[in-house]
Amino acid sequence: MNLVTDKSAHGRVYVSTYPTMMGLIDEMKGASRRFGPGHFDLIVIDEAHRSVYRKYKAIFDYFDSLLVGLTATPKDEVDRDTYSLFDLERGVPTDAYGLDEAVQDGFLVPPKAVSVPLKFQREGIKYDDLSEDEKEAWDAIEWDEEGSVPDHVDAAAVNKWLFNQDTVDKVLEHVMTHGLRVDDGDRIGKTIIFAKNHDHAQFIAERFDANYPHLKGQYARVIDFKTEYAQSLIDDFSIANKAPHIAISVDMLDTGIDVPEVVNLVFFKIIRSKTKFWQMIGRGTRLCPELFGVGAHKENFCVFDFCQNFEFFNQNPEFTEGASGGSLAERLFIARVELAGELKAKPGGGDDEPHEKLHRDVIERLRDEVGGMNVDNFIVRPKRRLVEKYQADEPWATLGLEGRMELIDELAGLPSALVDDDIAAKQFDYLILRAQLVILRSEKGLEALRKRVIELASALEELGNVPMVASQMEFILEIQTDEYWQDVTPAMLEAARRRLRDLIKLIELKKRPHIYTDFEDEIGGPEEIEVQGVTVGTDMNRFQMKVRHFLKEHQNHIAIQKLRRNEPLTERDLEELERVFVEAGVAEQTDLEKLKDDGGLGVFVRSLVGLDREAAKRVFDSFQALRTLSASQIEFLNMIIDYLTERGVMDPRLLYESPFTDLDAMGVEGVFESADVIELVGILEEVRKRAAA
Repeated sequence: MNLVTDKSAHGRVYVSTYPTMMGLIDEMKGASRRFGPGHFDLIVIDEAHRSVYRKYKAIFDYFDSLLVGLTATPKDEVDRDTYSLFDLERGVPTDAYGLDEAVQDGFLVPPKAVSVPLKFQREGIKYDDLSEDEKEAWDAIEWDEEGSVPDHVDAAAVNKWLFNQDTVDKVLEHVMTHGLRVDDGDRIGKTIIFAKNHDHAQFIAERFDANYPHLKGQYARVIDFKTEYAQSLIDDFSIANKAPHIAISVDMLDTGIDVPEVVNLVFFKIIRSKTKFWQMIGRGTRLCPELFGVGAHKENFCVFDFCQNFEFFNQNPEFTEGASGGSLAERLFIARVELAGELKAKPGGGDDEPHEKLHRDVIERLRDEVGGMNVDNFIVRPKRRLVEKYQADEPWATLGLEGRMELIDELAGLPSALVDDDIAAKQFDYLILRAQLVILRSEKGLEALRKRVIELASALEELGNVPMVASQMEFILEIQTDEYWQDVTPAMLEAARRRLRDLIKLIELKKRPHIYTDFEDEIGGPEEIEVQGVTVGTDMNRFQMKVRHFLKEHQNHIAIQKLRRNEPLTERDLEELERVFVEAGVAEQTDLEKLKDDGGLGVFVRSLVGLDREAAKRVFDSFQALRTLSASQIEFLNMIIDYLTERGVMDPRLLYESPFTDLDAMGVEGVFESADVIELVGILEEVRKRAAA
């Protein structure tokens, strides 16, 4: 039964969206609920990588049933909370089926990736590189209201607000020439072009119609959320011999469509989410028998990458977006609770009235939010005891660490009648809250937050003709000065937040005009590249997955404890570890042989279990004892300790890469003397040797 279309339906199997089920859970049938906690025996969650564990996790907390989650997302891209929803160790699903396996088993086809370099897309457009005629055209462009003329346009602006005819024409020519064709080569096969935004997609369609007037109107169509009758166009695209044959998409066709005839994918935008990248690749993997004629089946599909996406993910195989945070409202609530704690612990010195007032204001805001939580709401109901506790005045007067943890762990994110719909203002609130916490905790990171606040103030300064902004102009100019930020206090930032938060949304009113040009771009020859990490469902190999399981169950094994404590392994320790691995079926002898070139089983295991933090600190005891280290040197060492705690061993070459180059562009050599660098490298090599045995 489809509960979306018929909410009163009765059956054995129900299909529903999250919002529909959220509404039905609170629905009453007489004196009882329509769906009680024990109504379902099994719940299947499709697309389980999405926000099931945040906004809609309450559904699965409410129902007492078995859960099955399905996702095509790479394992290391699924957020930590998604795994915890199913009581699984992060990165180790109950079962995984990779693209390589599916191809070998004959269920899917693999991609053939081609990287095509475009100069403007990679380097931007520089005035000095243009021909004389093009320079004249450049000078004639109305770039902005002030009449200023830039000397270059960054690559990020191309296809965002600057649209260049020759760039798009060259892409279309390449795809139409080299794309896989059907009907004995008479027609290009079904093709999806992933565009940067709606205006970019429209421009691609216009250039296609201009270059192929005999195919104008139907052959290549924009399909996005701004398109009227978009679903009708998708239905037509799904029919093999029916136009459109080229779908120009902005987000809408990235996931969730199944058109087996798709044989060409065109990446005309930068992707930095591995999750999304592989979902987009998945649009071409479907089998299509006899697509190219009798007995000529679809065996692969082409991916034309004009934006170096494959190069990025090949060079950053472990790249991940990181764990998704909670909703903005949840993050604001948590930050305010943390701020209340910091303000209570660190009064403002000799004149602590500003801190006391800020503390009172923060507590009052939190109390109002909890006061707006309806205990009859099924999401709030399980936390009823705590909600009612903090709807009273007493707990706030003596709010300590235990109380703050209760608020953060149990009440953050619960729906409240206290609603603020100004997203821009709330984002600014969160920015200021983070800066206040950084100051109170004496943490690094204030500089980046300061720059962001100044950027926003600068954008407001440009809106001086707006009366609301003009009334705050003196302060808007002041907050951009170095003097304001010298010894800035949380109370000063709170005053800034109150004065500017309602103005932030006005920044969106000033939009850069679209620029249309026709400068000659340069396109390089196509280069077929290896698709690394092609195992969509299993980015970490199965051997690593089995080892993680084994290590979790045998964490007290003497050899594993030695590796954690940085105690040297003996040959006997290593032999015993290998024997246990083989006998437990975790590894075969061939697996162990493959590891020898990279330090052996000990180094591999250490890389998975990491170092005990105290052991990692002790590694540098003698190094620190003989020196008086500066603050930046201590911070650098702490970053190395963090890495060793997480990864167990460290390649010294990483000392010259980010995040270490974030402290100094030269990495370790910009922070330490040459002799110190040599000693640090030696320490890291010794840590590795202790694991190698």
